[in-house]
Amino acid sequence: MSGDSSEDGSGGPTNNGDRFDRLPATEAERSVPGRPTREAVLAFWRDRYGIDPDVFAAHTFWERGAGKLWAFRGEIASPAAVQGLGMAVLRTRQRHWKPTLEAAQRFGRHATRNCIHLSRPAARTFLAGDDQDLDWEGDWGYLFVTHTLAGEPDPLGVGLYVHGELRSVVPKSRRREL
Repeated sequence: MSGDSSEDGSGGPTNNGDRFDRLPATEAERSVPGRPTREAVLAFWRDRYGIDPDVFAAHTFWERGAGKLWAFRGEIASPAAVQGLGMAVLRTRQRHWKPTLEAAQRFGRHATRNCIHLSRPAARTFLAGDDQDLDWEGDWGYLFVTHTLAGEPDPLGVGLYVHGELRSVVPKSRRREL
């Protein structure tokens, strides 16, 4: 089956949840409607979190299903009919793009904005999966949550900040009582 075959009967290219398709570099190269481009993904990391695109220079970006993006350090042929490829980094087919916890922990130390730094008690609350009222002067939306470990801010994960509340979006399987 080719990378752009239709599965919905419309004759046009669609996403296939059984394989990874490499993101096109630009909109001009896009063949699957709604599929993000590498250019858009790099702009998201730069504009939202201040992460320099050079951080991702060695990575390729892949979509599996609709809007589930993965980063892979290296090159392989597309499409790739494998179960896993690199690490999940971003959910894009929703109103606001959402970084994964893994992306925050791997790339968050490069972020220069939209990071909320928590005290030890607030970090414990966050990692337990509990929401908390916090003052924040920055943008609303998905933030990288950090806490000082070994003298440096270390990314713990992703939180959703709205209406004076930091909502923990730590997956249930990753929550910890510390």
